[in-house]
Amino acid sequence: MIKIGAGNLNEVFEELEREKGISKEVVISSLCDAMVAAYKKHLRVKDVENVEAFLDEQSGEIGIFKGKTVVESVEDPDNEISLAEAKEIDEDVELGDEVKLEVTPEQFGRIAAQAANQVLTQRIREAERNLVLNEFLEKKGTLITGIIQKVDDRRNVIVNIGKTDAIMPRKEQIPGEYYKPGNRIRVFVLNVKETTRLPQVIVSHAHAEIVRELFELEVPEIEDGIVEIKSISREAGYRTKIAVWSNDPEVDSVGACIGPRGSRIQTIVGELKNEKIDIVRYSEDPVEYIVNALSPARVVSVDIMADDEYAHEALVVVPDDQLSLAIGREGQNVRLAHKLTGWKIDIKSVSQMEQAENQNINNYEYEEEDNSESDDSAVDDIVAQEELQEEIEEEMNQQALDESDIENQSVSEESETQE
Repeated sequence: MIKIGAGNLNEVFEELEREKGISKEVVISSLCDAMVAAYKKHLRVKDVENVEAFLDEQSGEIGIFKGKTVVESVEDPDNEISLAEAKEIDEDVELGDEVKLEVTPEQFGRIAAQAANQVLTQRIREAERNLVLNEFLEKKGTLITGIIQKVDDRRNVIVNIGKTDAIMPRKEQIPGEYYKPGNRIRVFVLNVKETTRLPQVIVSHAHAEIVRELFELEVPEIEDGIVEIKSISREAGYRTKIAVWSNDPEVDSVGACIGPRGSRIQTIVGELKNEKIDIVRYSEDPVEYIVNALSPARVVSVDIMADDEYAHEALVVVPDDQLSLAIGREGQNVRLAHKLTGWKIDIKSVSQMEQAENQNINNYEYEEEDNSESDDSAVDDIVAQEELQEEIEEEMNQQALDESDIENQSVSEESETQE
């Protein structure tokens, strides 16, 4: 037996299980497997059979043992032992039993210590990886608080979130935001990727669900289920639209989100670095929903152009002075309204619609004139054809009369000749 630990190993195993989540049975099994592998490597033989390692937890000693079958006549010394030799080890042994013989090589202590160290190190790493993986898989899709560590060469922000560091890629950052090391930050756990070392946690500061989490934290009615968030569209750092609905007729969904004197919405806006937030009242009526989604612009009318599973299209008419407000800077307002409602929205001003209607009327009159001219031409053609047909019939009748006269004349001439 070789001593690989000082004192009682049970205390070490209990500490590992308490801090790292590694059970004692797993550690002992791993140590024994490592000893057997080291023994085979020491003998330079891979196919050694019936070899096991045993650990004494109290003394901290471990040894390699080989099992041999008790026989009367030994034919295979590597796997068999005589009854007389077996009796020296265990007096109660009988033929056919298996006897464990210690085969721990001399000078095996250093090899055993190295193997034990490697196994423990590997198991600790695996345990840490599994703990982090399981913890953040549960937190995936939620909001957590971390501390900014640094910004690397690729402009990724490294955020410490407890037992590991998370990565915030550039595309998940708010444009123009300065991320200073040491500052606390709320981030959204976007994904967890398993790697050979610690799992890689991807977080976001620009995800739309951050707004949802903040509203759930600040608005008790949302957490209680009285007010429901139906949809969110966000362009991080600039503007967010959120559609809310109240399941209680006595509770105003928009007012609950704003809070007394705007206290709730001000807290959320401050957390989002003064990002503009439009709270929209949700409606099952698409016309009303689109009107609400385009706020703060005023709407004159909404015409549903298509409403099926493949296309949701609507034409919205706004006053001339509201056109730029309805579209928004670089189309932001209408773009967010489209994401919020799921409807493709085409916005026109009143003057644009009048111009289009006048153009359609002119085109219609022009088409009528063309049709009238073509109708007159068709009538003329019909009259000409009828006149031609009459001339042909008159000519044919005249020809028939001439032939009749000729026949009558020839008959009279013949009769005169006979007389």
